[in-house]
Amino acid sequence: MTVADVHSHYFPRLVHLPEVGGPWPRLEVDGWTGRLMIGDRNFREVRAPLWDVTARLDALDDLGVERQLLSPVPVTLDAGTDAGAGARYARSMNEGIAAAVAAAPARFSGVGAVPWGDIDLAVEELFHAVRELGLVGVEIGCRVGGRELDDPELRPLFRAAEQLGALVFIHPLGGGSGAIRRSGQPYDFGLGMLTDTAMAASALVFGGVLDECQELDVLLAHGCGTFPWAFPRLSAGAVLGGDRSSGDHAALVRRLWVDTLVFTPEHLPLLCRRFGADRVLAGSDYPFIPGQLEGLRDLVGHSVATGDLTPAEGEGVLGTNALRLLDRSRLWNSSTEVIR
Repeated sequence: MTVADVHSHYFPRLVHLPEVGGPWPRLEVDGWTGRLMIGDRNFREVRAPLWDVTARLDALDDLGVERQLLSPVPVTLDAGTDAGAGARYARSMNEGIAAAVAAAPARFSGVGAVPWGDIDLAVEELFHAVRELGLVGVEIGCRVGGRELDDPELRPLFRAAEQLGALVFIHPLGGGSGAIRRSGQPYDFGLGMLTDTAMAASALVFGGVLDECQELDVLLAHGCGTFPWAFPRLSAGAVLGGDRSSGDHAALVRRLWVDTLVFTPEHLPLLCRRFGADRVLAGSDYPFIPGQLEGLRDLVGHSVATGDLTPAEGEGVLGTNALRLLDRSRLWNSSTEVIR
């Protein structure tokens, strides 16, 4: 069956580093290995598939993965403090991702970055990434510049994405820090990132974003975090106040797209029930979490074998749902006349 991975990260080999507003994440490469640096700090040890298209394609071929969505490394999305410098950094990142997609357009699609010191610059970069570079959308954090996603200041970005037919991929930043009362591991990775993602989804559903932008496509990482489990209680709690939605919460939730990065097949049936089996997409966090890309077939196959998913639903989750989303975005981006 077709395998299409919507959650992977890519860091272009050469990215322009502004002289102000840093430190800006950068790569230091030594053959097959490298380091993702933030200033003088070694943030993460990395491997060639993070920046080398040939190495990545070889890995995808070995694993039988037909398509992959490339997105910026999350730590790059909220770097720096200067809006103009952030715009230049995002532009360079997007040009690098677009070049990777152009090297193998049948295998890759890409989402880019937008700067977060100025909403007008963010919208401008979204238009450039989609209309000029051919990316299918952008990746943003669960909060943007300290604002929750239903903050009116952020609405122009969502309106622009809807108008463009562009995908908005939401991924927690900061490794989950600051989302729960206890910091460090395993709390940030195991609970913080999932809580942060659930808060983002809640803002979209209960904060009126999806009601206002009815054609907006949003993909949330990590199976939408704790949101699928918390949704019934959130919906009941909305009766108590704070609900700026149309009130049909279940219908709004089924407009979201989510990935399968939940580490166990036991969670897939709830994702499919909550969001719809046609809105669940294979995701691996490649190349950062070992075994996830290799395990996609087993993850989905287990749910098919137990009867939690039909064979057709399993095929959709593994690949054809993602192809439908990515190819639709590509079609809209090439044919829709956008008026700002």
